[in-house]
Amino acid sequence: MTKGGMESVEVFTAEGKGRGLKAQKEFLPGDVIFAEPAYAAVVFDSLTHVICHTCFKRQERLHRCGQCKFAYYCDRTCQRAAWLNHKNECSAIKRHGRAPTENIRLAARILWKMEREGSGLSEGCLVSIDELQNHVDSFGEEEKKELRADVESFLEFWPPHCQQFGMQFISHIFGVISCNGFTLSDQRGLQAVGVGIFPNLCQANHDCWPNCTVVFNNGNHEAVRSMFHTQMRIELRALSKISPGDELTVSYVDFLSLSEERRKQLKKQYYFDCTCEHCKKQLKDDLMLAVKTGESKPSADAVKEVIQLSKDMLEKINQARMEGHYHEVVKLCRDCLKKQEPVLGDTNIYLLKILSIASEVLSYLQMFEEAADYAKRMVDGYLKIYHPNNAQLGMAVMRAGVTHWHAGLIEAGHGLICKAYAILLITHGPSHPITKDLEVMRVQTEMELRMFQQNEFMYYKMREAALKNQKIQVMPEPSNENAPSLFHKKE
Repeated sequence: MTKGGMESVEVFTAEGKGRGLKAQKEFLPGDVIFAEPAYAAVVFDSLTHVICHTCFKRQERLHRCGQCKFAYYCDRTCQRAAWLNHKNECSAIKRHGRAPTENIRLAARILWKMEREGSGLSEGCLVSIDELQNHVDSFGEEEKKELRADVESFLEFWPPHCQQFGMQFISHIFGVISCNGFTLSDQRGLQAVGVGIFPNLCQANHDCWPNCTVVFNNGNHEAVRSMFHTQMRIELRALSKISPGDELTVSYVDFLSLSEERRKQLKKQYYFDCTCEHCKKQLKDDLMLAVKTGESKPSADAVKEVIQLSKDMLEKINQARMEGHYHEVVKLCRDCLKKQEPVLGDTNIYLLKILSIASEVLSYLQMFEEAADYAKRMVDGYLKIYHPNNAQLGMAVMRAGVTHWHAGLIEAGHGLICKAYAILLITHGPSHPITKDLEVMRVQTEMELRMFQQNEFMYYKMREAALKNQKIQVMPEPSNENAPSLFHKKE
């Protein structure tokens, strides 16, 4: 049985949920259940000139397609790999005079592939594009208006000499993109850079506490020997032990919100009512709404007042972040924490949101000691709420570890980096760029920790000298974007 092949899973009818995926064999945490190349994928409109159109990596210098002047590639290897999918697009862009939006480009790529291969099952696919859900019947007025505009723009772009498809089928394809488009991220996994369609992945149903996770792997075109080249793909990885016959589930939304909020979001974006155990029993909601316990337990009015204040503050904080007023963000966070701390419990999501923003912005401003304190409290809260093998948890623990290292807190920093590494080995696998970076950090901090334990005074002297001689690594500028969500929903 090939690793990452589709022989390990089967499509079945899940009660009340339509189709789903079931395991055919046992999987352990970190196992790749299957890997799937995109049926079709495109770079977002805003990033077409800074992201490679083949492997979706962010690069300093990209080569532009000499014909259409629109597509960009890392090198000749990526350009050659793209030609089959770019050929029709290239001539259509030249004929049209400009590139259309990402939605139109993705629909066109899907239909050109159908023209080449027919609309039946593609190699390695469990279902055909025809069979994917489109939910067009559930669209609201605004969505229907957008759909009509997309179909019109598509017909203007679609060349007359290509196979012609009916309006209903074109609408179906746009519906499929709207409900099943998967977010593609850059090689660091931190920024959403494109959208793709993966028919097998689309069969995995949602669960707020899933047994699988999905990671986007940009592939490797840089290997000298072509046998080591790997294709851009998604990997479905096991988060816990899975037995033969178990349904394979993924989470479409971040777990860090109340069950009612998650259900609203899932209904609005994916048109279904979540009936998972965590939503039905509102598991973890008590932790996410925790208030201070003890003799001076706050009154219900005090809690209500602080939560409203937190919501108002978050709006002001987001506004200041967007304008790049980071010192103002820090001031607002400190003020908010002062009001929250006597009232909210240490797992309350409103407190955790402020701690997360404060630690990120203070790290950027190189105020590492204060940032580390907030990051530690944030991680302690997250560990009580998230699934122990959650990718977002792993990334948060990694950032906290790096912040502690910058603050000179080597013991705590090394501990957090080891914890993050253990999580990301399962969620991302050992060959993912983030995991590789983390392994380098783990080795470095282990070496520094040994030095620290032997002679604390000498360790700080050497660290001081080393930091004087090298430019301090500036933390990345805080981003207003959340971590890329699993499925891309056109806003």
